Amino acid sequence: MFHYFDNAATTPVRPEAAQAALEAMTEGWGNPSSQYALGTQAAAQVKKWRGDVAGVLGCLPQELFFTSCGSESDNWAIQGALELNRRRGKHIVTTAIEHAAVLEPLKALERQGYEVTWLQPDRRGNITPEQVEEALRPDTVLVSMMLVNNELGTILPVKEAAQAIKRAGCPALLHCDAVQGFLKVPFTPRDLGVDLLSLSGHKIHAPKGVGALYVRGGVKLPPLIRGGGQESGLRSGTEATAQIAAFAAAVRLGAESLQADMAHMARLKAYITEGLARTVPEAVLLTSSGAPHILPISLPGYKSEVVVRFLSDRGIYLSSGSACHRGRPSHVFAALKLPKQQLDGALRISLSYDTTPEDADALLDGLKAAAKQLFTSLS
Repeated sequence: MFHYFDNAATTPVRPEAAQAALEAMTEGWGNPSSQYALGTQAAAQVKKWRGDVAGVLGCLPQELFFTSCGSESDNWAIQGALELNRRRGKHIVTTAIEHAAVLEPLKALERQGYEVTWLQPDRRGNITPEQVEEALRPDTVLVSMMLVNNELGTILPVKEAAQAIKRAGCPALLHCDAVQGFLKVPFTPRDLGVDLLSLSGHKIHAPKGVGALYVRGGVKLPPLIRGGGQESGLRSGTEATAQIAAFAAAVRLGAESLQADMAHMARLKAYITEGLARTVPEAVLLTSSGAPHILPISLPGYKSEVVVRFLSDRGIYLSSGSACHRGRPSHVFAALKLPKQQLDGALRISLSYDTTPEDADALLDGLKAAAKQLFTSLS
């Protein structure tokens, strides 16, 4: 038996979603572009699944396009927005704590001559609406801001950013990476005021290999892939019907229990927070507000990768907030400008609807044992 606390990285596939994928692969496996019955039946199913996801998201079916993942959706949104606005300017506004699927394309664009303003968070990972407003210029053509930070759980002021863009009268399109927010906090693209919004299946208990991009009606996004004309001609390639079927099933189920799931995760988050204060007083909460499923902590003086391995040996799985790669810390935690010992000991606990109080107790026991048994670093 193991205890899983890395749901912000990926989630286990719901049995119902797996069953939907199996049925699509074994019963409804026709090519949706084919004109005979097996193909038209598959096309009807894809239409239904698109409607299911769009209905939960709160948009029109024709505004939703299936992709292979959230990273693809992010990249398509960025490149498409800049192509649309190519004659209006070369200035982009984003935050220093975006997912790499946004950061890396923007860094590449900087090398190509675009100017990027990187909004810096405070010590709790917050970005203010005033920062966005001050960064906007007449030549700003894109603002990209995530809804929920994937390492901190902080909720960013996307709606306020949309209002600031409108007040400033600048031509910027607003893109939101909502991968960590979908079915974790309530929202619709229209409420947020965004033009483009990215989703990912494997963060909501669907398989890996499927995502979606919302494109507001009236935004004429250029095609991502040219070919046979699937996805209204914007993303050609035979539809991944099994993944889409599973995605739709996971979305339907997640929507049905959203309020209960949010309350459940919030209770567990509070339970873990209180338990840490009682049993692991060394632990520091890096932030406790925001989305209900993410709790970033630090064990100052301990190396997070060592703690992760220690817990893994006990069947407790979470991620290193440092996400160390050749000694480099996570750009998100680095942006907080934490003391070095807190940065080195950063960990991310992320919950799901199926996380139990028993899991939480095992985590607290594991962290308590780690604090007692592991040697602290002198760094």
